[in-house]
Amino acid sequence: MAVILAPDHSVPRVHVGLRVQTGSASEAPGRTGFAHLFEHLMFEGSEHVPEGKFDQWLEAAGGDNNAWTSEDFTYYYEEAPENALDLVLFLESDRQGFFLDKLVPSLVDGQRDVVKNERRQTGENRPYGTAELAVPALLWPAGHPYSWPVVGSMQDLSAASVDDVRTFFRTWYVPANATLVIVGDFSPAAARAAVERWFADVPARPAPPAPLPAPVTFAVERRAVFEDDVELPRVTLLWPSERLFGPDDAALDLLALVLADGESSRLTKRLVHDLRLAQSVTAAQESRVRAGQFAIEVTAFPGTALSDVVGVVDEEVARLVAAGPTPDELERAKVTVEARLLDELDSLAAKAERASLYHLVFGDPDGMDRDLARTRDTTAVGVAAAGRRTLGPGRLVLSVVPDGQLPLAVTSPVRPRAALAPGGAR
Repeated sequence: MAVILAPDHSVPRVHVGLRVQTGSASEAPGRTGFAHLFEHLMFEGSEHVPEGKFDQWLEAAGGDNNAWTSEDFTYYYEEAPENALDLVLFLESDRQGFFLDKLVPSLVDGQRDVVKNERRQTGENRPYGTAELAVPALLWPAGHPYSWPVVGSMQDLSAASVDDVRTFFRTWYVPANATLVIVGDFSPAAARAAVERWFADVPARPAPPAPLPAPVTFAVERRAVFEDDVELPRVTLLWPSERLFGPDDAALDLLALVLADGESSRLTKRLVHDLRLAQSVTAAQESRVRAGQFAIEVTAFPGTALSDVVGVVDEEVARLVAAGPTPDELERAKVTVEARLLDELDSLAAKAERASLYHLVFGDPDGMDRDLARTRDTTAVGVAAAGRRTLGPGRLVLSVVPDGQLPLAVTSPVRPRAALAPGGAR
């Protein structure tokens, strides 16, 4: 197990994070939702920590804890006063090394129902949620590691057996597949001794295979339409894109900011202020370990035809990838990226997450300068080229319209409002 120690004596607290390199992409078709289910199960007690005592003991010491699951990672964390570090390491090591004996059918059944209810609350019963749950299967080919939602399917969660869950744990929850990071007010020598004391008896098992890049492209536009109990029509344009820290990743981050970050951004200005077609616009390069997706989401005003919205988006995207951002736009976007990264330095939690991520991607937890250099070195020509490589005709156009208003959806190919020549001239 990799261990990162990062003293920070600014506050008398410690943050302990454990990043396990497993998420929904580690699952198999028909057995989805296991990574997220495990996140829940890991709070239900272990061999030396009775059910309910994990939270109780930590809270009594002035600490708190939580976890999250993504396509690529599961991250567990605790933050507590510096004198509780020994307790935190004991609790974390016990559930990582001595959990399986407590894994009984009643425990799995109870947390299975919790996860199903979470899927209902955060997906199926939330405005626009059903469409969001459908995106992975629409954007990625069948069997691709990203072709199902992190929360899994109801059918797969219902079918999960205790043996299935045990196998998942034995495969992915191994020390060689985890990175432990401690940030805060501690002595490195004492912290190292405590890590060795509590984690030395966690059983070692063979490391699972490392995740492989899985890029996807498609040549034609795909369209999907959902009716929902919503008031405002929404269209989302999605393209398969660059993986995390890949060659075009930083350029696509900047392109997204130029398009839709702030009131003066191109899409916000056109759609929200000038044409008054939309209430809000967002754009993001959502990069992951195996591949990424670039998304532009526009929530329109009532009664707006989403094909009109997409026409404006296509016009602005075509203009940007033809000529690139202006010097002012590029500088503003770079400053925004850098400011957001540097703002994280005020948080022990964000420092810990960044350090473990940089270790996995760069092989060095001190990767902030290398990360910032990606953005600083990107040119306007590079932004335009990344956009041309990514934002082509092969995309998903996802329309969500109020019940009974299907004519507002995009159901046929959209022509830009003003066709642009390759050089950007009308």
